[in-house]
Amino acid sequence: MKFRSITFDLDGTLLDTVADLAEACRLMLAELEAPPRSEAEIRRFVGRGMVVLVERCLTWTTPPDAALLARGIAAFQRHYATVNGRQAQFFPGVREGLAAWQATGLPLAVVTNKPAAFTGPLLERTGIAHYFSAVVSGDTTPHRKPHPAPLLHACAALGVDPAANLHIGDSKHDIETARNAGCAVYCVPYGYNEGEPLRAADCDALVADLGVALRLAHSA
Repeated sequence: MKFRSITFDLDGTLLDTVADLAEACRLMLAELEAPPRSEAEIRRFVGRGMVVLVERCLTWTTPPDAALLARGIAAFQRHYATVNGRQAQFFPGVREGLAAWQATGLPLAVVTNKPAAFTGPLLERTGIAHYFSAVVSGDTTPHRKPHPAPLLHACAALGVDPAANLHIGDSKHDIETARNAGCAVYCVPYGYNEGEPLRAADCDALVADLGVALRLAHSA
């Protein structure tokens, strides 16, 4: 295998967290006396981090002003801290896939736009924190995906050149991040991607699950 490290997106790639995010959004909107959003809407809103999620929830005809957005972010953070991980589900093949990747001896990392205050607790509550040698959250670096900084930070933490890293994600933002950082990128088709289907032509491979990704990587 030519890869020397593997980085994974979190929401939409390893874990389906929409139910928890939707509940936090529901509580946030109710607190602000704003109209509710459906879980399907939340699924489309996920992908660019907490601030964008809240902003999208609060946007109907026009985006929220700065004061309302700040209130929304504060309310969301408070509610999500309570529900984070309660209803999160593994996507098929994730637990087996992580174990198989770990058995290769390659260092693994998570690179997510989720704030650190929620990333660590989610990894711990779902029992997968021990797989990762590094965790890069949405506020670890000054920039979030699709800027290359988070992925470059992860590669530096793992001691691997970005050209030798494989990133596995579920969205166009993961593809753009990997391209910007000079990494190869595989994508899974079951994630969020803001409601848009992923195309195999857009990434180095579209794989059914993490196990398929490993088998493909062995032949790369």
